[in-house]
Amino acid sequence: MSSRPSPSRVSFASVTPNNLGTVRKLNSVLFPIKYSEKFYNDIVQPQVEDFCQLIYYNDIPIGTMCCRIEAKDGEAKLYLMTLAVLAPYRSRGIGSQSLQHLIDAAAAHTKPKINAIYLHVQVSNGDAKRFYERHGFKEVGLYENYYKKITPHDAWILQRDIEPSKGAEG
Repeated sequence: MSSRPSPSRVSFASVTPNNLGTVRKLNSVLFPIKYSEKFYNDIVQPQVEDFCQLIYYNDIPIGTMCCRIEAKDGEAKLYLMTLAVLAPYRSRGIGSQSLQHLIDAAAAHTKPKINAIYLHVQVSNGDAKRFYERHGFKEVGLYENYYKKITPHDAWILQRDIEPSKGAEG
């Protein structure tokens, strides 16, 4: 038996006011920081529904993935705020599947057209950095004192350019 779950066992659902409580619970377990009410208000907005997702395994919510769209100089980028899976479900390819789901959604998105996905990774988290680099992200900078309440305070900035999916042009 392989340790990788069959893709059908992993599914995604847009974050909505109805499942926001589940997202809050998962985030409280997954992350060392408390997210603001503004964060939770922003992730249920219709324009980000493709990019703010609950991750399910056998219909059990086991992770979250939340992004925001940032438009700058006529270009839109996706900022990956959170992506995490509960510890018992790690190392099964679910994070990779989730990230690929996000990359595919970004490539298919036309209004606005998304040119890149970027994120911050705490400099002590080499595992996370390697995970993103395996998925085509590159270190594009260092943000000093990015984290105020956790140490180390510095974060790498990782980015991956997005190629529009076939048929998305036009």
